[in-house]
Amino acid sequence: MHSDIQWIEAIAPDMVDMLSRRYLVLRTINWMAPVGRRLLAQTLGVSERTLRTETDTLRKLDLIMTNKSGMQVTQQGQDVLVGLSHFMDELMGIRQKERQLAQYFNIKRCIIVSGDSDRQLKVIGTMGEEVNQLLQQLLPEGRNIIAVMGGHTMEHVASHLTNKLGDKRDLLFVPARGGVGESVAIQANTIASQMAQHTGGKFRSLFVPEQVSERTYEPLLKEPSIQEVLAIIGQANVVVHSIGEAISMAHRRNMSEDQIKVLRSREAIGEAFGYFFDKKGNVVYRIPRIGLQIGELAHREIILAIAGGASKATAIAAYMKNIAPKQTCLITDEGAANLILKK
Repeated sequence: MHSDIQWIEAIAPDMVDMLSRRYLVLRTINWMAPVGRRLLAQTLGVSERTLRTETDTLRKLDLIMTNKSGMQVTQQGQDVLVGLSHFMDELMGIRQKERQLAQYFNIKRCIIVSGDSDRQLKVIGTMGEEVNQLLQQLLPEGRNIIAVMGGHTMEHVASHLTNKLGDKRDLLFVPARGGVGESVAIQANTIASQMAQHTGGKFRSLFVPEQVSERTYEPLLKEPSIQEVLAIIGQANVVVHSIGEAISMAHRRNMSEDQIKVLRSREAIGEAFGYFFDKKGNVVYRIPRIGLQIGELAHREIILAIAGGASKATAIAAYMKNIAPKQTCLITDEGAANLILKK
């Protein structure tokens, strides 16, 4: 594919520029629809006059339509986006970036989707679709136990899984760690339930607090119902999780101001599985939680880490470079990948 693109660029560089420009306009309209010309021009960083030329052409080709609410992509435009997606990813160098990022992190695989999820929420949905496709490729037939973490990104991932994952598979989803205390919609228990619902699988819940003291921790481990679920988590062959920015995660977990001051003083930049780490991947703070620990990841066959957005670039890099097991597959976006590769 790369050689084909090089030949096209050699004989018709203007065509490549035009194709890239129109595809970018069409894709951005699809993400932001319905959207007006002024906001679209600001998002793309071009003048309204320049944008008008492209949108008029797309309208004549019946790829977009305009109404009082703004511009949106037609069904024919949707078909064009789907049909050109792989080629345009190659054209824009995403595949090459994926290989560079996987090599930089020394991990099994990296998938980069177009866009920046900090700016375009639909990009997270695209990452969810990639997770669904990747699991279809990687999951063996028969029984699979999938341990999942909570969070907003994982909520989007859950909504994009399909019942095709259940073909010839017996899927059991479990929360990787206790998480009662967060917003219900993003608790690991809820994520496991939603994933089971979308794929036709089953799920088990782990009803323990998000944060527990050492005094509370030991008695909870002796509860038969908790022991049973922990045993299932211990057998999980798949782990699906996200990576968070340290201070944002601390606020989400209602950590005290004193705890947040400790995180700042220790230069924590990221969080995963209740472990806060600095730029070098050193764990600087840990929330006592019941369930899967980072040290247990190395024994899992399939690990998917899903995180994107320029704001998470430093946290993603620190975790993937220094903590993530080598069999981890990273699903991220251009917003994060471009910043990481610049360093």
